[in-house]
Amino acid sequence: MKKILALMLALGLLTGCAATSQVNSEYSGADIDFAEMMIPHHEQAIVMSDLALTNSSSKEILTLAQEIKAAQSPEIELMKSWSGVNASTHMGHMMDGMLSDSQIQQLQDSEGATFDRLFLEGMIAHHEGAITMAQDVIDSDNKEVAGLAAAIIEAQEKEIALMKDLLKRY
Repeated sequence: MKKILALMLALGLLTGCAATSQVNSEYSGADIDFAEMMIPHHEQAIVMSDLALTNSSSKEILTLAQEIKAAQSPEIELMKSWSGVNASTHMGHMMDGMLSDSQIQQLQDSEGATFDRLFLEGMIAHHEGAITMAQDVIDSDNKEVAGLAAAIIEAQEKEIALMKDLLKRY
């Protein structure tokens, strides 16, 4: 009897919590998933940019790295502020465009033209992955989510074009 009561209580809590979070949340499940994946994705772009600021001597790469950090840091904070977002949910999961630990290590260990080439190739793939993720919520009912997705797509498409031009030098 105790087991049945405990099971009913647990089931009631689970369904009640799920229903409450759906009703009270201004963000859809897709919006939350997007934020929980994009936060670590952006965090890796900042790590890559920090490496560029120490390992590159290219004025264009240094400027790009600073711009990436300046754009993505506030986006991370914005997504972390959304109700229901657990920023550590997807830590360690590989999303589109994410560099592996060995690729990050290779970036860290390189310098000069080799670094610049690896950075540009990695960041192009990284941005392409972010665009794919943002396209999944571009039509979100939440205007803040849709606006952020549109801004990510626009900014990163421009940066990809710039990086592809820079890559021609390497």
